[in-house]
Amino acid sequence: MFGDLKTPAGVKALDGYLAEHSYIEGYVPSQADTAVFQGLKGAPGSDSPHALRWYNHIKSFGDGMKQFPKSAKGSDAYTKGAAPAAADDDDDDVDLFGSDEEEDDEEKKRVTEERLAAYAAKKAKKPAVIAKTSVLLDVKPWDDETNMDEMLANVKSVEMDGLVWGASKLVPIGYGIKKLQVMCVVEDEKVSVDELMEKIEAFEDFVQSVDVSAMNKI
Repeated sequence: MFGDLKTPAGVKALDGYLAEHSYIEGYVPSQADTAVFQGLKGAPGSDSPHALRWYNHIKSFGDGMKQFPKSAKGSDAYTKGAAPAAADDDDDDVDLFGSDEEEDDEEKKRVTEERLAAYAAKKAKKPAVIAKTSVLLDVKPWDDETNMDEMLANVKSVEMDGLVWGASKLVPIGYGIKKLQVMCVVEDEKVSVDELMEKIEAFEDFVQSVDVSAMNKI
C-alpha cells in the first residue's frame, strides 16, 4: 500500500495518508499500525509531520503494541507494492478539463460543463464528515494494592453514545505503582471528555485521578 517504507517515497506516501487518518485502519491502533511501524527504518523526519506524530504515538505503547487487535488486511498489504492513491477519494476519475484537439470550442465547453456537473454531483453524495477525537487517558490508582484488572474493567464499563474504547497498557510511575493508560475515540458533538473523566473518577475505590495524556483530531 505504501511501498518500501525504508525509502523516502514510502515515508512520503505514509505521511500523505496519515494527514487524513489517525491510524492505518479505523479509529484505534491495530496490528496494521504495528506492521507499518516495524517496516520503517526509524522515526520519519520533520518533513513528514503526520507520519512522525503517528510514529511517536505508536512507539509510546512499547510492548503494548502486541495487544493491538488484528488488522483487516495482512501486513504485506501496507509494506509492499505501490504507494496508494488518496484514500476514500474518487474525485480523480472526473477529468474536469480534458481536451481533444479535434473538438471545436463549443464542444469543449459542453464537455467541460458536463464534467463539472458530474464532479458536483459526486461531491453532493459524499456523507458529512463526523468530527472525532482520539483520546489517551492516564488513570491513576490509589496505591500498589489496587487491582488494575478490575480498574480497567470498571473504566471500560462506561458506555456513552459516540464513545469507542481501544487498547490499554500499564505504565510504572514509581514505588511499585502503575498507572493505566487507555485509549478511546469520541464523537465531538456527542461526548464531553470532561464528563467521561468524571464518570471514571466515580469509581473512587480504584481511581485516584484521571488526566488526558494526549488528544488528536481524526
